[in-house]
Amino acid sequence: MSNAVTQADESQAAVAELRHELARGDVALAGVAPVLSHLLASSGQALVSEDLVARMRGMLGNLAIQILRTEAKVSGGSRQLEPTVTDELAGKLASSSILVSHCYAIAMESQLAEQLEQIHGIDQVLTPLLQELIASPDENMAELAMGAMTAQARFVQAQRRMNLPLAELPAELFHDVLAQWSAMGGDRESQRQERVFQLLRGGYDESSSRLGMLTRLMGSLGHGLRAAIDLEHAGFALFASGLARASRQPRELAVLSCHERQATRLALALRAAGLKPEEMRKQFLLIQSDLAMPNGADAISRERALSLIAGAPAGGVG
Repeated sequence: MSNAVTQADESQAAVAELRHELARGDVALAGVAPVLSHLLASSGQALVSEDLVARMRGMLGNLAIQILRTEAKVSGGSRQLEPTVTDELAGKLASSSILVSHCYAIAMESQLAEQLEQIHGIDQVLTPLLQELIASPDENMAELAMGAMTAQARFVQAQRRMNLPLAELPAELFHDVLAQWSAMGGDRESQRQERVFQLLRGGYDESSSRLGMLTRLMGSLGHGLRAAIDLEHAGFALFASGLARASRQPRELAVLSCHERQATRLALALRAAGLKPEEMRKQFLLIQSDLAMPNGADAISRERALSLIAGAPAGGVG
């Protein structure tokens, strides 16, 4: 009886510690967008790596250029492409916390994928899992996998140029970016503005974006989703999408959980995805080779891990 009580007490203590560490990580995440907005508007870059800030500035500037080029095409003018106008729009985009957070996650994904390729030889594009899916006898699966591979190749190339195509934004952010441009006002004619909207919206299809294709691919895997949560086999892009789906959290959070300051969220996500302790440790160490997995994360139930990630109150020992 005393052993059972001791084990229950230890489990409760481990869960309490995991909850505490997860809360600390969430506080850090909540402060990311305001800090990044400040860094993007200034030359100070002490709190975030110069590489990440440079990538984000490049993406925001590239989004601005894409819109202004379309406007210049419609109006037949060139003023829209003047550096001052581009900088003004990029500055407005940087004031959007949801867009800044998205660019941060994209920049971090690209940075992590590059590091994993350099350290562990994990290809960023054509991974063993994608090769298997492309060779699938299911034509729909093979076509979707090929599309995802092509989209991932475009993503890698775009990130090397610090670019972010408008068509790759989630729908909410795509419309937010257009709204930011529209709010700049000026002497723009309403007819010209509407024409720009038509051109940009006509070339947008969220389901054909990289994130859209990865989401569809994960949904098509069914019970084979576990294969995507094997980093060496799936590659980081599919791993992040698979982990997000299996742990029931947004993909951006799954990416951000791979940051060294989010070790608890990563461990809980791996457990919530249904991985066994030895599988958890393997995936965790591939990403965080210098850190020990948080104590107790591999001992709780999947249901408890899911509830901790979701912020739900714990009810009983997992």
